[in-house]
Amino acid sequence: MLYPELFKQLESVRWDMDKDIPWDQFDASLLTDEQAQTIKMNAITEWSALPATEMFLRDNKHDSDFSAFMSIWFFEEQKHSLVLIEYLKRFRPDLVPTEEELHEVRFEFETAPPLETLMLHFCGEIRLNHWYRRAAEWHTEPVIKKIYTTLSQDEARHGGAYLRYMKRAINKFGDEAKAAFAKVGVLMASARRTAQALHPTNLHVNKALFPRDTIQSRLPDPEWLEAWLDTQIKFDAVWETKVVERILHNLSLLMDRSFKTVQELNRYRKEVTASAAATAAAAAGTVAPQPGAA
Repeated sequence: MLYPELFKQLESVRWDMDKDIPWDQFDASLLTDEQAQTIKMNAITEWSALPATEMFLRDNKHDSDFSAFMSIWFFEEQKHSLVLIEYLKRFRPDLVPTEEELHEVRFEFETAPPLETLMLHFCGEIRLNHWYRRAAEWHTEPVIKKIYTTLSQDEARHGGAYLRYMKRAINKFGDEAKAAFAKVGVLMASARRTAQALHPTNLHVNKALFPRDTIQSRLPDPEWLEAWLDTQIKFDAVWETKVVERILHNLSLLMDRSFKTVQELNRYRKEVTASAAATAAAAAGTVAPQPGAA
């Protein structure tokens, strides 16, 4: 089981909201209304760890080890929301999210394949790590700069934990896991081809609620994310390339095969998907689809 070791590792580096955040260094002259509004939106977005955890527990009833790890991930992600709310309580109480605004992002996600969801959230942690690093650079007030840096480091550690579970899945499920991870990896590393950011909080997850079935669509300002990325923290092509390179680097290590481009990963996806289909067909006594059909 990975949970006991991950608990010790993450417990050893866990930060204290009172001791590790330099609240006494706050400088009101360096916090603009525009910046404060983005902090509120981030606080509400982080609250969506609640429905994500409910999804993970529902879809991973077969996996007590990973489900136990959710106790760590859920605690730390909700703490992210809490520290941003605490910042607003202290310095911009007029912008503290209401309970109704927080509850609005709690809704049911449709059931999804656990392996693909695992990869989706692994990529999400990488992307959020980079978003928060950029946010820390954009902000000018020292306390919130420290908070965003702290959150970005947590997201990186969470990504590392998900990677451990992905490696375990490959050891257990072989090509089936590789195919699932490669499929989502191609999607999440192709953000430059899409009209909006690719992150779990901005993907549709419940057809019955469409179009209000993304976290971002249920925020007080549904247009906030794109404006935050494009015009505020300026998450440009240089930063997007860093995200893509990180995804490809980790998948290269995971698959023991070098991926320099999304195209190379996509070719591998077709190859391993065909192999997984052949294995499944052999087990079922049927004929597998030919390679390249995926």
